[in-house]
Amino acid sequence: MEADPFSDILKLTNAASLVTGGFTAGGPWAIRFPAPDKIKFFAIVKGHCWVSIDGETEPARFETGDVGLLTARRSFVLASDSSVAPVDAMPLFSGTGRSTAQLGDGRDFAYIGGHVLLDPASGRLLANVLPAWIHVPATSPQATAFRYLLDQLVEERSSGLPGTQLASAHLAQLLFIQILRAHLKTAAPMSASWLRALGDSRITPALQLMHSDPRRAWHLEELARACAMSRTTFASYFKMVAGVAPLTYLTEWRMRLAERALRDKAASVAAIGQSLGYASESAFSNAFKRVTGHSPRAYRNHMPPPLR
Repeated sequence: MEADPFSDILKLTNAASLVTGGFTAGGPWAIRFPAPDKIKFFAIVKGHCWVSIDGETEPARFETGDVGLLTARRSFVLASDSSVAPVDAMPLFSGTGRSTAQLGDGRDFAYIGGHVLLDPASGRLLANVLPAWIHVPATSPQATAFRYLLDQLVEERSSGLPGTQLASAHLAQLLFIQILRAHLKTAAPMSASWLRALGDSRITPALQLMHSDPRRAWHLEELARACAMSRTTFASYFKMVAGVAPLTYLTEWRMRLAERALRDKAASVAAIGQSLGYASESAFSNAFKRVTGHSPRAYRNHMPPPLR
């Protein structure tokens, strides 16, 4: 089976999505939500609203089926009309165990929201390359899967059937993956990064090779051949898209895997280095310190275990 670099990174960062609440509304309404301390996602399952995010010059209109992802720590307002004075969201959801609310008669509008949990250390790999916020309209070709997922989420949250919590978590995870996929397809040209590289089909074969066997001493010629490019063209194009040279990407991916293994605290430093293709502990330690700024032992001693 071919390696899936996108899945590899989601696994490494322990990305996990949870639906945390929702509300319905009718008539004029507006709610201000506090700046989230996690990646926030939300979807409009009925009606439409205006979304005003601190730091953005204009509100965005969200229609039924539109999905948003907010990665920046910014407060935001959802409103039936931008002229309506917002109420604070916290009192609306402050009751014990309360995750839903109703404004007015609740007939015109319905919303669900949640957040994405990331590992405190490895999660930066994903969080640092996402834009401040993403809006995926329901009319975009990439959003065709959203309607099914949103319908299923609404049904699960109202069914009370056994396994609802787990089913909702899996559906929310699929929704997050679809948002990222849509972003890769529809975003304006992104800055060079591994995220941009994942969305570029021309270099996908090289990424698959490196992720399938990171311990192997891959040669530039092999990676270029897999992408049907000359060595020079491949090296130049890969760096333009990913921001680093191909073999630098390989080294950095090895170090991300090493960080995870060191935090697991199960294997010795020498064994981790060997598993990643380094002939000696000193060679691995030098490479790790060059990339991360810390020795493997110092990193292991100061970092908490990864989330499970």
